Amino acid sequence: MTVIRRGYVTGPVIGALWMLIAGFTIAVIMSFSTGEPFRPVLLSCLLWGILLWPATTDRAGQAGPALAGILLLAATLLGVGPVLRGINVGTIAALITGLALGVGYAWPMRYMMTGLPIGAATRHAFEHAVIRFLTSAGYVIFTALVAIPFYVMVMTSLKNQQQLVQNPLDFSIDLSKGWDLFSSYVELFSQFHFGSYLWTSFYVSVLTVLITLAFSVPGAYAVARLRFTGRTLFSRSILLIYMVPMIVLALPIYIAFSMTGLRNTIFGIIIIYPVTTIPVALYMLQGYFRGLPAEVEEAGLMDGLTRLRVIWKITLPLSLPALASVSLYVFMIAWNEFLLAFMLLDDPSKFTLTRGVAMLNSSEIPRQHLMAGAVIATVPIMALFLGLEKFMTKGLTAGAVKG
Repeated sequence: MTVIRRGYVTGPVIGALWMLIAGFTIAVIMSFSTGEPFRPVLLSCLLWGILLWPATTDRAGQAGPALAGILLLAATLLGVGPVLRGINVGTIAALITGLALGVGYAWPMRYMMTGLPIGAATRHAFEHAVIRFLTSAGYVIFTALVAIPFYVMVMTSLKNQQQLVQNPLDFSIDLSKGWDLFSSYVELFSQFHFGSYLWTSFYVSVLTVLITLAFSVPGAYAVARLRFTGRTLFSRSILLIYMVPMIVLALPIYIAFSMTGLRNTIFGIIIIYPVTTIPVALYMLQGYFRGLPAEVEEAGLMDGLTRLRVIWKITLPLSLPALASVSLYVFMIAWNEFLLAFMLLDDPSKFTLTRGVAMLNSSEIPRQHLMAGAVIATVPIMALFLGLEKFMTKGLTAGAVKG
């Protein structure tokens, strides 16, 4: 263990691994962006990572990372770098690859190597370098796993059938086509009624949120504040429904809805969606209500307010962050729900957005339409989550500390 803590051992190992991550990531990005082959070389990545790590240490000064970046740029242009380009790749693409490698390796490595001596290192310095490497690697890998499929989806949706047939792995974009790039989206709204699907998903999700809050707020308040027989059992069994996979319940639900005439109706969807969201909303809200000071509500009762008016005038205003986060979470569940919509809806005029996207998964419909539908289904909820994420986090954590 003492040998591992030496900078001349830890540094090359981290440098080699980081160059491997940077090389593979940049090769994938450049291949997708240009449609030309870029290939990371395993041995070359390891060797360059080991050779250049001294330039990223504290002893190398501010010029060290710049020197490492220049060397990687030159090596890439000469064809001996960590990433090899195809014979048809132009100089500009090679230059961008070299710059990306230089920046993507040198400055993150400088961040990781800060405080790590070349010789014997303290346990703190060693662990600090390892944690920084693992954190940076995790960010890059996770971002790549999320961004690459989304990028492929978007780029595919902007192509026509001829381009997909000629080269299905070309994910570059031809900006010279202008608005024709969005022809798949136009066709979805004009020929496949995606405007109707969007509206159906929107108002079904909103109604699901309202119904969920209407049942979960009083239920969570009762569990958190009132004393009644079976309160503890009810509190602990709220999430039992999530122990049963929805696929197990799908067939009984299908049979019951078919017998009652609720299958293939929006009303049936509005009834069944809250069944899946009320338990989690109850669980989230009861924890928040328990964290609110009971003295405030008791003061309201002493002033002559009824229990319902206390909830309306005191508890709910204090619980707005939690209500906002629960509403957002429930909205996302309803918007993204697919299994029940697929089982219960057959009439295209009543499809939700996820059901409409599934309809596009056919050999008779071009693949770019399926990808465009997936983008339409993903972007609104992604924008909503990213825009309100801080409020969701605040609502989920505000009740964590009592008082």
